[in-house]
Amino acid sequence: MTRDGGLRLHLRRVLRAPRPVVFRAVTEPQELVKWWGPEGFTIPNVDSDVRPGGNYRIAMQPPEGALFHLVGEFLEVDPPERLSYTFRWEDPDPEDRETVVTLSLRDIGGTSVELVLDQGDFATERRRALHEEGWTQGLDKLAELIRGI
Repeated sequence: MTRDGGLRLHLRRVLRAPRPVVFRAVTEPQELVKWWGPEGFTIPNVDSDVRPGGNYRIAMQPPEGALFHLVGEFLEVDPPERLSYTFRWEDPDPEDRETVVTLSLRDIGGTSVELVLDQGDFATERRRALHEEGWTQGLDKLAELIRGI
């Protein structure tokens, strides 16, 4: 989980859909609200300007608890292969710091895509593990959503 001495998250997932479908699911607000976040969370709003230098803001609502927001800037947008952006919480936990998320999409036989997620560097192992749990549950929901398309 470390590279260059930093705490990183690295996940791989095979999704049964063409790359353009998956890329839309990870970039378009109307798709993100359907799968983003851990189980039980809802996404009341996504504002997004998907272009290098563009910003985004995602409102997240846990099953019990106050609404909070995730914000960042798009660093790289290369449809349908790659997306990279900064990731930071508004009103962060003291153990949080801005990280960079990179999503890479690789065709596997035309009808499936390997999604590789890399995020880091995290300040603590506890925060990295929290993100791993959230991403794993969110990607499970994404796989279900794509199956229905």
